[in-house]
Amino acid sequence: MLDLPDPAVLLKQQAADWRAAVLLAGAALEASGAVTAEYGPRMVAMVEEFGAYIVIAPGLALAHARPGDDVLRAGMAVVTLDEPVVFGHPYNDPVSVVLGLAVLTADEHVTGIAELANVFNETAAIARLAAATSADEVRAVFGLSAQA
Repeated sequence: MLDLPDPAVLLKQQAADWRAAVLLAGAALEASGAVTAEYGPRMVAMVEEFGAYIVIAPGLALAHARPGDDVLRAGMAVVTLDEPVVFGHPYNDPVSVVLGLAVLTADEHVTGIAELANVFNETAAIARLAAATSADEVRAVFGLSAQA
């Protein structure tokens, strides 16, 4: 499982629209040292090109882009929104939790998605993330240890 350092967790953020929400996830990935500043806009471009397919469950979006030179290491970010935003998904809007995922290889992408799917088999996981008030609470949802 990917680690989730404090800079990769942004709670109760304001986002005017889905683009701003995805860029927050990119900023959190950048702050954690996983990506460069170019990665967030690439995640936005993926949604612009392919649509709201990243909204994978009610209230949950998984923002990501293909591996590239702007990915420094595999990483994950979690952004919760003070007010949910609409991505344009027919069933799963609005979104209150945005996960950012950065990987170096296609294999890491598949593995990361599989690990996340296991987390979200628990139906309360999205609500627990949306209600989290600390990075440690977020890490607990993913079964990760608290930061020292």
